[in-house]
Formats: sequence, structure tokens, C-alpha cells
Amino acid sequence: MKTVLTSCKRIVVKVGSSLVTNQGEGLDLNALGNWARQIAALNASGLEVVLVSSGAIAEGMQRLGWAARPTLIHELQAAAAVGQMGLVQAYESCFRVHKLHAAQVLLTHADLVDRERYLNARATLTTLLGLRVIPIINENDTVVTDEIKFGDNDTLGALVTNLIDADVLVILTDQSGLYTADPRKDAHATLVGAAQAGDAQLEVMAGGAGSAIGRGGMLTKILAAKRAARSGAHTVIASGHERDVLLRLLQGEAIGTLLTAPTLTLAARKQWLADHLQVTGKLVLDDGAIQALHEGKSLLPIGVTGVSGEFRRGAVIACVNAQGLDIARGLSNYNDDEARRIARHPSQEISGLLGYGGDAELIHRDNLVLL
Repeated sequence: MKTVLTSCKRIVVKVGSSLVTNQGEGLDLNALGNWARQIAALNASGLEVVLVSSGAIAEGMQRLGWAARPTLIHELQAAAAVGQMGLVQAYESCFRVHKLHAAQVLLTHADLVDRERYLNARATLTTLLGLRVIPIINENDTVVTDEIKFGDNDTLGALVTNLIDADVLVILTDQSGLYTADPRKDAHATLVGAAQAGDAQLEVMAGGAGSAIGRGGMLTKILAAKRAARSGAHTVIASGHERDVLLRLLQGEAIGTLLTAPTLTLAARKQWLADHLQVTGKLVLDDGAIQALHEGKSLLPIGVTGVSGEFRRGAVIACVNAQGLDIARGLSNYNDDEARRIARHPSQEISGLLGYGGDAELIHRDNLVLL
């Protein structure tokens, strides 16, 4: 862990709801002050730190006197709107003690799937870091719906890591890290000190749901690490209750679980394609087409057995196998109606089928990324 973390220059720290709200009893100002103190020390040493913080909905619940997390989307949005005020005020006060400014950045999935907005968000965050401002990022829960939300702040943390090309994602939770089994049920479960992000066995170990306050569980953290690894970032999952956990981690101390990224790093454009959580269209591929994609070839219409959804030319669409499992994301050279008409046909028949010429590929390999 020493060589992996001590050389990093830019990190994303994600803090869960249970850590910042004292298990839902309102904001824990001592905890927020502790994160601010550690981040200020890292900032003073030359590191650039982005904080992804949960807690707005939990704080809003406390302010509104709600004992249980609501299920209606508009009540959740109302709680987020109320709670975000307290969360940002508290962080700004904590960082001001260390003569640092904080900046609120609320993101939605739409901000990261639209290429122009993605680049704008990236430019804003890198500018803030250059000014030594600490960006405090949360999902814009006030406006998102189930269909367009990230789902949890572990995923958001990974997407932000990719967005700004961070070296490390630190996910702080109320658990010590990833165990070989649920330690609450298996006395023989042991802590996984290190593994490679994306290892399928990790997902088996990480079963289970989140707390009553938060939305994530250990599985969302493992999947976040897999996503962050696409940009070459390593992930640490550690307990936020550990004393000076951030300072000790960045000094190379082994705490929690380190999930290292493979050496291969996706290029920025393909990374953006891979980070689309929701798509409007889907292509079902046969085995031959899937094999061709793994060989670095483009997707031809003859390998497409089914088309679903509505999408425009140039839209990001999903490629799945016959069982519906995601294989790739790519920019379509045709809209959904055209794709249906040319599916299962050789490329030389496209002009006759459509009445006009078009690209030989349904998705060109330069605009496609395997998942």
C-alpha cells in the first residue's frame, strides 16, 4: 500500500451518511471537523482532494423531524433540499478554520453523459483544485428521479474519480473493509487486505445491503472500485472511525482493503462511454459479433440479432449478449429505426435496405468500449 498511495497527487474521498450524521441523528460536527482537519493537512502537503459527501437527505430528515427514511421521491427531494443547506454550511465552517474555501458541486447523471457538460464539469473541478478550494460533491437529489440517478455516492465517487483523473478513490465507511464473508454472520470471515479491482470473486464476497440511513452496501463499493480502475485509479475501502485514517493511508499505512487497478487505462473518450449508467437503446449481439469486438473489431449489422429502445444517430447505446449481460457501450452510426432495418444483414446491403448509403459499421471500434 505504501508505494501505491504515497506517490499520488489527486484523490477523491467519499464519506458515507452514517459517518457524517452519527447514524442519522443529525450532522456530526465533530466528525466533519475531523475530515476537514485531515483534508487541510493533505492540501497543505500539496495533494489535491475532492470530497464526495453523503448526508443531505439524512440531515433533512433530522431537521424535518422524520424518524424513518421516506420512500416517496418528492419527500426524498424535499429532505435533500432542506438538508443540503445544513451540510454545506457545516463544511464551509469547518474548512474556514483551516483558512480554506469549500465549493458545493451538485451533479446529476445528465451532467456526465452529455459530452459538453462532462467537459465543463471537469474544467470547473480542476479549476477549483488549482485554486486550492475543496470541492464538496453530492448528487443533486433535489431534481433527480429513480430513472436518472447515480443510485449511491459510491458510484458517484468513482465517476468523479474518472472525471478528474484522480489517482486514488478512498471510500470511508462504518466497516473495516471487505471481508471474505459477512463478519456479522461468519466468525471465520477475514479482512481482505489487498486484491485487484474487477476480480469477480470480490463481488461474491461483498453481498449485502446498506444501512437504514445510507443507500449503498459493500457491493456498491466493489463495483465503484471496478469503475474507478478504468481510469487507472486505485481504491481503498476503510473505516472512517479509524484515527487520522486519511493521513495514515496517504503515508502508506495498510488500513482496510486496497483494490489496485490493472495497468491498462482507458483513453478519456472511451472512459466517458463506459461511464454511461443509463442508455436509451440496446443491441443484442450474437456470439460471432461478441468475439469480433474482443478482437478489437467494429460492430457490423450482421452480428446484431435485436434492437430495442429509441435513439438518435450518435447516441451512446448498450451492446448485450443473448442473456442480456452488458458487453460494451458505443456511439451508434444509425438511429433505432435504421438499426432495426439493417440488423442481421451484410454491410453491402445497407444502401438497398435504407435507400441511401451509410457507414459499413453500426458502431466503429474507435467509438466503442468493452465493459
